[in-house]
Amino acid sequence: MRQYFIPSKRIGAVLLVLLFGGFILNFIMQAASLNMNIVSVFNWISQYYWLYISGSLFFFFVLLIFSAIIPNVYSGALLAFVVCFILAIANYKKQGTTGEPLFPWDLMQVKNAQEMSKITKGMISPYAVIGTIIMVAVLVYVIYKLPKVKIQLPLRFLMIVISVAIIGGFVQMVGGQSVLATSMKYQNIPWNQKVNYAQNGFVYAFAGNLNQNLMEKPDGYSKAAIEEISKKYSAWPGQVSGKAPSEQPNIMFMMDEAFFDPTRLPTYTMSEDPLKFIHQVQQSTPSGFMLSPEFGGNTANIEFEALTGLSMYFLKDGSIPYQQRIVKMSSLPSIVSILKERGYKAEALHPFDDTFYNRNRVYPIMGFDRFTSEKDLQDAQRFTPNGYISDMFAVKEAVRELQNSDDPTFLHLVTMQNHFPFTKGLNGSNTINVEGVKPEYKDELETYVHDTKLTDEALAYLSEQLKTIKRPTIVAFWGDHLPALSAGIYTQAGWDDKPRLKHETKLLYMANFDIGKQSVGTLSPAYIGPTIFQLSGQPMPPYYRLLEKIKSEIPGLSKHVLIGSSGEFSQLNAEQTSLLDDYRMIEYDILEGDNYSKDLLF
Repeated sequence: MRQYFIPSKRIGAVLLVLLFGGFILNFIMQAASLNMNIVSVFNWISQYYWLYISGSLFFFFVLLIFSAIIPNVYSGALLAFVVCFILAIANYKKQGTTGEPLFPWDLMQVKNAQEMSKITKGMISPYAVIGTIIMVAVLVYVIYKLPKVKIQLPLRFLMIVISVAIIGGFVQMVGGQSVLATSMKYQNIPWNQKVNYAQNGFVYAFAGNLNQNLMEKPDGYSKAAIEEISKKYSAWPGQVSGKAPSEQPNIMFMMDEAFFDPTRLPTYTMSEDPLKFIHQVQQSTPSGFMLSPEFGGNTANIEFEALTGLSMYFLKDGSIPYQQRIVKMSSLPSIVSILKERGYKAEALHPFDDTFYNRNRVYPIMGFDRFTSEKDLQDAQRFTPNGYISDMFAVKEAVRELQNSDDPTFLHLVTMQNHFPFTKGLNGSNTINVEGVKPEYKDELETYVHDTKLTDEALAYLSEQLKTIKRPTIVAFWGDHLPALSAGIYTQAGWDDKPRLKHETKLLYMANFDIGKQSVGTLSPAYIGPTIFQLSGQPMPPYYRLLEKIKSEIPGLSKHVLIGSSGEFSQLNAEQTSLLDDYRMIEYDILEGDNYSKDLLF
């Protein structure tokens, strides 16, 4: 019996190879977290050598478990190595695109692999793809030529048990911030995930995020505290600037993918104004800018703010509530639930895969009656077969829904036309020439500018069609975040050190009844719903009164920049701090607490 558990010299050599592979993998992972700067990796290793050594041992046991499961030990190790290498590439690419590292919840998008390949097309160099294929082919050939290593089943089982135990223990050690982990200089930094990954290394940061809550429990949280906040804002009258129409108005949200005003970019000259309609109509209707909590991606977080009125400002860095928390809830207070109680129908329209960011699961939790996605739009119009469904088609579909509805309707539209990659010809031939841009970025920038022109035309169509809808209807239009254009485009424009400009997108309100024309300034997406109520003269629930009060003090609330009534500021005063404490308490109660506020504030 003992002979089945004794490894041979050949197995010993394999273990040494796997150990070396673990150290190489960890080096690659950290290089990806440090922008592929090899010098920075060696500097990190010299400072955090125990994190590097223990992290490398983690990868060794990952390789070992694959080797034990798959009959050919080399094939198992290669498979594990390739999977981890792909994670490193994904981490590097995500940081280059959105400025954020790869999180555990990002892996939930694996089920959307086909759609993700379409979205990321053009981001990876074809030479890199060819090189990777050649490298894998060479490794497969080498494995085929290597002598076969036989491992008896009992020894395989023992290797699996030991590996699983150590991997599980490692995750527990990191997640619990044990004495052993901190003795190796591990420090969980959830509020700044870029620093978290750069300082702790990929494996420690990734493992530390596995059981990450969205936010920490505020001091003094209790039912009595929530009741006191509810009492305070229930007594506050709120502000109503518009006159209520004769009947309940339709409300439409139109969140446009990666849309902002490209004419704000200095140094670039365009042959025509791509946003002719928007620049004209913004003078006669409430308009301004939306301060996005994201840049280049994470659309669901802007949507989360706009629909719930909850702010990303309080959540840990890198959080995606749709994927981490809301899918586990049975219901969530939102503008949807508020309007549903007032007799509204609630419909969502997103001309793309309904499973992205778990929307197919999240929307019913919020209270939407129906969700129309790409699979329901078989005859949808695209400019090219490989392009996304056009904004014009999406707007026409939204208008048709509103025209055919006999009941007051809340319609939430999330478009896709302007999503990267910005491949020339994807949405038809470029119609605007851009001068002053470097040659390597010219096609990309002209493609994006052309796309914004198409959105402008779709919005002009929507404005005209509002006149044909019998029921009073009000629309909030905004871009979710700035596009993931090549970094050099923003650098040439001088925007690298201007966070406000890199987070401001266009915000516009339109209606087929009088809502005035006063500028709304720069607003966070959490305030879009209350502003709709304000402009249309609708009574606000206590929670919206809280948001209105905060909006009067901090209309732009994000981790990147704070904007007050007189511009940017960096220091909160006593009143602002008190307001944000109330806001934080309610947000915790809804997302992580006992939801006392559901029946008190909504």
